Amino acid sequence: MELHGVMRHLEFLADPEAVKGMARYGIRPERTLGVSVATLRGLAREIGTDHDLARALWETGVRDARLLATLTADPLLMTPELLDRWARGLDSWDVCDGYCANLVRRTKDPHLTALGWSLQEGEFVKRAGFSLMAILAVHWKHAGDHEFDPFIEAILRESGDPRNLVKKAVNWALRSIGKRNHALNQRALDTAERIRTTGTRSGRWIAADALRELTSPGVRERLRRKERGEREKGKGGECEGREGAVE
Repeated sequence: MELHGVMRHLEFLADPEAVKGMARYGIRPERTLGVSVATLRGLAREIGTDHDLARALWETGVRDARLLATLTADPLLMTPELLDRWARGLDSWDVCDGYCANLVRRTKDPHLTALGWSLQEGEFVKRAGFSLMAILAVHWKHAGDHEFDPFIEAILRESGDPRNLVKKAVNWALRSIGKRNHALNQRALDTAERIRTTGTRSGRWIAADALRELTSPGVRERLRRKERGEREKGKGGECEGREGAVE
């Protein structure tokens, strides 16, 4: 597909009422067409991977086009320079989070990208760093617990940032890490207690919200079920191994 045709289709799908609704959630109405994420995902499936188109879509600056770009870009062609350039151009929290979830987590060494962005001063770039940490805590399936140590250090370091978009992403990262397993849950709780003692207003909010969720019965039960499932899976693997040895 060519850029002109895709943009005409997005404009046809525009929904002014949806734009008004998005504004209530802090999504700026400027350069927003109001196309739903579900619709964009369907369109992305039709387009497939088209890196040149994705780059052109991103350059339009239109919220909906940029989200579509995150769904059609080739992760293997996202160089560190291009990743940083797109991050510096972020101006909407939903595109920021969609960029991280749809694309950046699939690129090479996303954990290093997250840590690098967490050191930047720009509000959206820093948010992207912590949003990516939160997303990796869910999707980085084979990572060992120790691989989250640098994320914990970054959370501690930036917990005093008073900017709303940053503190919410820091909190999100901490909560996501704490929901991986029992050991990281305890680590996240200890981190929240340390953050609370710093005395910053944003730190107190981050800590209180994380402690409330990570000690909730629902999270505790999910962790127990997850641990039980992993034990049973491990036992199944041992049985298969014994059977194979007998054969």
